[in-house]
Amino acid sequence: MPKQRLEGKVALITGAASGIGEETVKLFAENGAFVVAADLQDELGRQVAASIGSDRVTYHHCDVRDENQVEETIKFVLEKHGHIDILFSNAGIIGSLSGILELDLNEFENTMATNVRGAAATIKHAARAMVDKRIRGSIICTTSVAASIGGTGPHGYTTSKHALLGLVRSACSELGAYGIRVNSISPFGVATPLACRAFNLEPNEVEANSCSQANLKGIVLKARHIAEAALYLASDEAIYISGHNLVVDGGFSVLKLVTRGMVFIYLFIDLIILLNLTG
Repeated sequence: MPKQRLEGKVALITGAASGIGEETVKLFAENGAFVVAADLQDELGRQVAASIGSDRVTYHHCDVRDENQVEETIKFVLEKHGHIDILFSNAGIIGSLSGILELDLNEFENTMATNVRGAAATIKHAARAMVDKRIRGSIICTTSVAASIGGTGPHGYTTSKHALLGLVRSACSELGAYGIRVNSISPFGVATPLACRAFNLEPNEVEANSCSQANLKGIVLKARHIAEAALYLASDEAIYISGHNLVVDGGFSVLKLVTRGMVFIYLFIDLIILLNLTG
């Protein structure tokens, strides 16, 4: 039997009770990791842990917006397992869908508190534990295609994901000195319970919408695909990869950026022609 890719490693996964987090808990456990699954959804979180087994997965309540709860969660991981090798900071919300003209700033602040402040808190305390134990760990954050381009998500969500990508790159620049890798994963539209609730759509409707906009045809993006990307970044196969934003979108964002770039080039050419004609 081949060696499991995370054999003996200890992982903390936030936003672990459903969607991408749940799939990652399962996949990490399948690959030999001991996982602490953290979330606000206690009943679902305990169900996920029970379905895998308490020998591999433990559920722990954590609201990442509260730094005290984050610090206590890291303390729980250390008391149970002695150290932490992997942090998958996956907790996040979509937030208000309102336009900029009707933007609710309280909702905006809550989105930023969850998606950015919460990630910063988990990175801070997980990294402290890694440095203290001299663990050459892996920190991974879930961003989004909305971290790189506009118009693919609500304003608060897009702003928070842009900020989170900046945080990943900034943390990478500091934590590399300790041998800690920091990366992110930017998924395209996945039919997670979070997305379905936010847009009031069934999973097949979310998937149909994503497929209609996708560049890569013939494949339906699933939460499992994102979990597999996280597994790669968590494993020793990615031992020299840090500061990288692994985009799992079938080329969607590249196509959008190229299209916008071509529009700019055509406008620039038109401007040059106009200047020549009037000059």
